[in-house]
Amino acid sequence: MASKYSLSFKNFNFFSSGLFFLLISMASAKLSSNFYATTCPKALATIKSGVNSAVSKEARMGASLLRLHFHDCFVNASLPCPFFGCDASILLDDTASFKGEQKAGPNNKSLRGYEVIDSIKSKLESLCPAVVSCADIVAVAARDSVVALGGPSWKVRLGRRDSTTASRTQANLDTPSPLMDLPALINNFKNQGLNQKDLVALSGGHTIGFAQCFTFRNRTYSATNIDPTFAKQLQETCPRTGGNTNLAPLDPTPATFDSAYFNNLVKQRGLLISDQALFSGGSTDDLVKTYSSYPEAFSYDFAKSMIKMGNIKPLTGNQGQIRVNCRKVNYY
Repeated sequence: MASKYSLSFKNFNFFSSGLFFLLISMASAKLSSNFYATTCPKALATIKSGVNSAVSKEARMGASLLRLHFHDCFVNASLPCPFFGCDASILLDDTASFKGEQKAGPNNKSLRGYEVIDSIKSKLESLCPAVVSCADIVAVAARDSVVALGGPSWKVRLGRRDSTTASRTQANLDTPSPLMDLPALINNFKNQGLNQKDLVALSGGHTIGFAQCFTFRNRTYSATNIDPTFAKQLQETCPRTGGNTNLAPLDPTPATFDSAYFNNLVKQRGLLISDQALFSGGSTDDLVKTYSSYPEAFSYDFAKSMIKMGNIKPLTGNQGQIRVNCRKVNYY
């Protein structure tokens, strides 16, 4: 008998209203999990192999590749054409005509995994030249990273195309900040067509990986909703001044995809202000408790929300291009 948390789209309801969500629906309808079945049948296996190799060398890379997809999808999603969501704009280096997103505040010296994507893309170009988009590589790599660290799997819908521009300004505006409180987080996710369940489930991606001292210093020394013992432990890693790049795990098991992140929130041990905001007497408290008590429920909702996020306004059809080098726009 199938688990009640096994993925099924029969009753899967997308949050929708207005033209923005109509556009998401129209675009995602063009995506298919079998998109490369005939044009590049080894695409998914090649991506999985590259991810597994990278994660086996450094487990933290799994979290970095997941975060890369998240930061790609959130930028530009609220704007009309030619700006889109999951379009690999995050991978573009600066040019004379635009400043890319890699050096935006939330990303600069923080986002990682570019070289892993480059390596996978190079192998795919040898197998199937100009067929597999960088945007799809990023989306599949995020899924494969979660699986490599013990998390759930899901069918990634494919057929995204790559952007021909990027916006550092928009990255600074759209990417959630680790300093956000709950109302700001809810509004930020709502702007992307994501609801409160998506917010909590996707935040659970912080069950893997680390954060740098400068992102949690304010909470460590100033918060009132933090376990005192936990705060003292963090202070040993993150001094009041200096040590900005010192790392602390986002939960006690940073190399394992589990529900320890939510257990921490219930104990007031969330690392970031935006983490603990999910369990602070607000509307998301009950869902945090549910995920803390029922890990299978978290895995199920996380997979659904990742599919939903991955469908944010992709470029499809003749839009954009298939970059040969993920860091550069093709010029013909």
